[in-house]
Amino acid sequence: MVRNPLTDDERHRGLVLGRLLQQARGARSAAAVAFEAGISLDTLRKIERGAIATPAFFTVAALARVLGLDLTALGEALAEERPQTNSRVA
Repeated sequence: MVRNPLTDDERHRGLVLGRLLQQARGARSAAAVAFEAGISLDTLRKIERGAIATPAFFTVAALARVLGLDLTALGEALAEERPQTNSRVA
């Protein structure tokens, strides 16, 4: 299965999500958070730096639970940070 390229919005939203999760993690180690969320440390690091721009819902939900984040508030924060372009990369 071939994936469509990510839009600028999707890439930007991935960067914002990563930044929000990293800020919520604070001084906690990435390894401890990843372990508690049931994901690999590598996956968490990729999400935090935006390399995985569209992580699975259940991954985000697990991270939100571990970090004490409200999913609705997280979604609203991501919606507020969207750039104004919606073009697809060819």
